[in-house]
Amino acid sequence: MNIITQIAYLIASIFFILGLKKLGSAKTARQGNQFSMIAMLIAVVVTLLDQGIVDFQYIIVGVVVGSLIGVIVAKKVEMTSMPQMVAIFNGLGGGASAFVALAEYYGADSVAIFSYDVSVAMLLSLFIGALTLTGSFIAFGKLQGFITSAPVVFGGQQIINLLLFIGFIGLSGYFIFDPTQEMDLLIILGIASLLGVLLVIPIGGADMPVVISLLNSYSGIAAATTGFVLGNNILIISGALVGASGIILTKIMCVAMNRSLANVIFGAVGTDDSGGSSGAQGSTEQRNVTRYTPEDAVLMLENAQSIIIVPGYGLAVAQGQHIVQEMASIIGSQGGKVRYAIHPVAGRMPGHMNVLLAEANVPYDTLCDLDEINDDFQNTDLVLVIGANDVINPAARTDKQSPLYGMPILNVDKAKSVMIFKRSLSSGFAGVDNELFYDEKTMMVFGDAKKSITELVSLLKEN
Repeated sequence: MNIITQIAYLIASIFFILGLKKLGSAKTARQGNQFSMIAMLIAVVVTLLDQGIVDFQYIIVGVVVGSLIGVIVAKKVEMTSMPQMVAIFNGLGGGASAFVALAEYYGADSVAIFSYDVSVAMLLSLFIGALTLTGSFIAFGKLQGFITSAPVVFGGQQIINLLLFIGFIGLSGYFIFDPTQEMDLLIILGIASLLGVLLVIPIGGADMPVVISLLNSYSGIAAATTGFVLGNNILIISGALVGASGIILTKIMCVAMNRSLANVIFGAVGTDDSGGSSGAQGSTEQRNVTRYTPEDAVLMLENAQSIIIVPGYGLAVAQGQHIVQEMASIIGSQGGKVRYAIHPVAGRMPGHMNVLLAEANVPYDTLCDLDEINDDFQNTDLVLVIGANDVINPAARTDKQSPLYGMPILNVDKAKSVMIFKRSLSSGFAGVDNELFYDEKTMMVFGDAKKSITELVSLLKEN
């Protein structure tokens, strides 16, 4: 049975790796999810049959209840709320690892049998898992609006965090040499839970994509350490894959924003992006911009041969992806070439914008990454910017005092003409004005993006 189990775990590991690789492309992401689901099914079934330590009556009840909750939530959640759901999943994964570690401790015939390496793995699983649980729910609250998305800071915050971490190290050392200290584990559980809150509340809501990616990595690391506690190879492998991919994704996003991970975690950068106007809006509304109506805009679209659409979170909020693709199809049928330029941090989580556009059946070959399309802007007749701001701000290249300086941006300002769909002249989360709004070749179409583009589509159909 042990040989069969290890072979099954090896097959599951292969499916996990293939699934993860296929998730790297929008074209194969669905198949990647299917491979990962198969891998998890194999891992769960084989583990239950191999261990035989849980009443299957409870297992069946848990599977049915959990599946119902998962299906209902997945069906009801809006695409704009997908980051919140991912945050919850991360938290529940971390929490599961922490509670499995506790269960292993309390279920042991004698805690004295724990070796040093198992004790260390148990402490890490408990600490990282509990931190991920509370940190993820704070991230959820910031994205959902239950908690202010602006950084929450207070005097001595970092010192408190440091003292809590030192306390964890001290208690861990004591527990390793004397595993009978049950109270140490419970105190560590409390410290980790508090740290999860304190580490996430100082981070601005618009930095949550990086935080969610990092917490995803934490949940994987917690699962891997729990695998060492249980002596379960597939849990170690799958946890390590999640942990490593989360760290890599976090690094990619930090590079895309030209910020270090330490700056994201400790910098308290950003404004309250929960709604309304920013502080910069009042000073920018007095400046002159070129205002266009949908009627004006349709003339530009009809005369443009090459068009690039730059989607941002505003498109997701307006739920305008379907009407935008309808517009792109009409332009394409009239001989125009339409592509989409996707910035790495567009939307509120990695890949958010790709999924949003895929939902509207946007052809995969029209979705272009920043590096792939940036040199083409200078030869483009018209760029349509829908809900994006900081990722097209030229200050990232020129203004050394700007918090955006050095961040890779889409070269929208180099196109022949630019049309920006936006509710107002409010700044992005970085709180800085965008000079592109006032460029003589920029046309601003104010109002709800979905409504404006719907009018555009109607006019295009009439002509």
